[in-house]
Amino acid sequence: MAKPFAAGERVLLFDSKQRRYLVTLADGGEFHTHAGFVRHEQLLGMPEGTVARSTAGARYTAVRPTLAEFVLKMPRGAQVIYPKDLGPILMLADIGPGVRVLESGVGSGALSMSLVRAGADVVGYELREDFAARAEANVTSFLGAVGPERYRVEIRDAYDGIDETDLDRVVLDLPEPWRVVKPAETALHPGGIFVSYLPTINQTAQLRAALDDSRFALVETLEVLHRTWHIEGPSVRPDHRMVAHTGFLTHARLLAD
Repeated sequence: MAKPFAAGERVLLFDSKQRRYLVTLADGGEFHTHAGFVRHEQLLGMPEGTVARSTAGARYTAVRPTLAEFVLKMPRGAQVIYPKDLGPILMLADIGPGVRVLESGVGSGALSMSLVRAGADVVGYELREDFAARAEANVTSFLGAVGPERYRVEIRDAYDGIDETDLDRVVLDLPEPWRVVKPAETALHPGGIFVSYLPTINQTAQLRAALDDSRFALVETLEVLHRTWHIEGPSVRPDHRMVAHTGFLTHARLLAD
């Protein structure tokens, strides 16, 4: 049975124009907009889909945010990997319960929370302490308390090597992932999967060259394009705008010696 909204919970409010706002409910709290403010007491104890009105009469519908919605609205320090790429990464890396993952370049934690929610046990390597703290806070905010056996972030550089062994997956959001190919060969067990997210094709070409000179095989690079459609009565057409290139996804399997 669905639970009513409670203080301390994050909710997503959307207005008549589908604009979205992520709000943390609090006793006595208020959400201020250009159209007046909404008192949180209108939502506390109420079910999802409740409509609250601002002091100026604007309507805001409240729902619990999905992971994709939370990723786009959560506090961030680094640029996040977009939801259109997070889903394919989970499939390319074949993430499931108990899969042991080394993630490097955790940024604001969008990929981390996707991996952990899918059941993986994740160790993150991150150079910046502020990014590491933000990622851990975002993961906890969306998933609740996650034990260190399921998710922990170490302040260190994956270019210097990987201490973990017998890993199932290595997933990277780094500018020079080719420098991690050799450490990944040692850290992964045979059959393990390597996945990298890169913004430019020049970086991707350099990664592919390193993978060609390694024990990795079944290498593939792809990108995901996201196009929505306008459907309104007899007017049915692709939307004029789309989320096109964000990054290249490269994945490979490790072979035995």
